[in-house]
Amino acid sequence: MPANLNKEGEEVMYEFIQGKLTDINPAYVVVEVGGIGFLLHISLNTYSNISGKTECRLYAHQVIREDAQLLFGFSDQEERELFRLLISVSGIGPNTARILLSSITPAELRQVIVTGQAGVLKSVKGIGEKSAQRIIVDLKDKIDKGAAWVQKVDISHNTIREQSLSGLIVLGFPRKVAEKAVDEVIQGHAKQTDSELHSGPISVEYIIKEALKRL
Repeated sequence: MPANLNKEGEEVMYEFIQGKLTDINPAYVVVEVGGIGFLLHISLNTYSNISGKTECRLYAHQVIREDAQLLFGFSDQEERELFRLLISVSGIGPNTARILLSSITPAELRQVIVTGQAGVLKSVKGIGEKSAQRIIVDLKDKIDKGAAWVQKVDISHNTIREQSLSGLIVLGFPRKVAEKAVDEVIQGHAKQTDSELHSGPISVEYIIKEALKRL
């Protein structure tokens, strides 16, 4: 198969983009290659894997629409393949697939689909009963047969709240709604820490995952 074709025989422009990380937040990154900055939309999983790095390689998936050409980046080929499987399901678009991969790790998502846990899928924003069942029916066999399938910051810095808000806003949530969910998560974590039910610093990944459950 020619290098510029994917597994479905469709022509692709980018296989991966490797270069200097000039901007990073939980929803997108900018990778500089030869003086050109590529903006790639990412999942929380990929964010966790590349946080703290100055350079990275992201496996790319391009989405061409009438009004935009978008690049999605993944820290490994397995996550990209899972993303591609998700968007092959009727009614599941790139942003919904990205929210799924931000709410559940790729390994957990694969297990959820294989074991038919529709309730877990329905807990993710944008996934209803029909969509959850469709994902399971369409992908269970593909995944079961072997389809290719976190940087923490201290809560004392306001950066963590802003990064979390930025990530949720880029995912499509209104700022006021996102702020309410983020503040609830941060306050809840503080109470757990005070009661010694939870220890250690809070992370951007944790806030976004918990906030998505509230949105």
